[in-house]
Amino acid sequence: MIGYLADPPSSAASDALAAEDVADVGYVMNLTRLWSYQPDAVRSLFDLTRAVTAETSLDFRRRAILVSATASTFGDPYCSLAWGTRLAGVAGDDVAGAVLAGDDSGLDAAERALAGWARKVARSPHATTENDVGPLREAGFSDAEIFAATVFVALRLAFSTVNNALGARPDDRLRADAPAAVRDAVPRDGRSR
Repeated sequence: MIGYLADPPSSAASDALAAEDVADVGYVMNLTRLWSYQPDAVRSLFDLTRAVTAETSLDFRRRAILVSATASTFGDPYCSLAWGTRLAGVAGDDVAGAVLAGDDSGLDAAERALAGWARKVARSPHATTENDVGPLREAGFSDAEIFAATVFVALRLAFSTVNNALGARPDDRLRADAPAAVRDAVPRDGRSR
């Protein structure tokens, strides 16, 4: 079982996803097993997330901040652990743990604006106002970059929604490999702090 579903039937596309996981992390992740029901859909989703941010200042560190802030606010333990660990690799363990816990003091002004925006979009996108976009503009983001960041966050929320709705849980190895500051910031039940 993967969360609430049985393992999907094997296919050339799902085997390719599994092989990529083994090459990247040494094992087949639960999320990969879940998305093996529609491997082309997950590839398309991630192709779209890459395309949306390709011509922007949203480099790997900024994307890691966006995903970590989004996932922890949404209550997604899987992406919080995975992307918190990635953020730790570029920003340090304590900064990553703090961002997951909602503390952006270790970030620069532009990064704080991105994290704050991601949390607002993850909490209640219908409640955002023009004033909420202000900090992004003040930090130097163009309207095109604000749009790209918002689409990126929305796509990550779509991915997290599927994973959480179907009961995908973080792999034990993912949790074990995460830095202590990241593990401590991600409750096992996934609820944000």
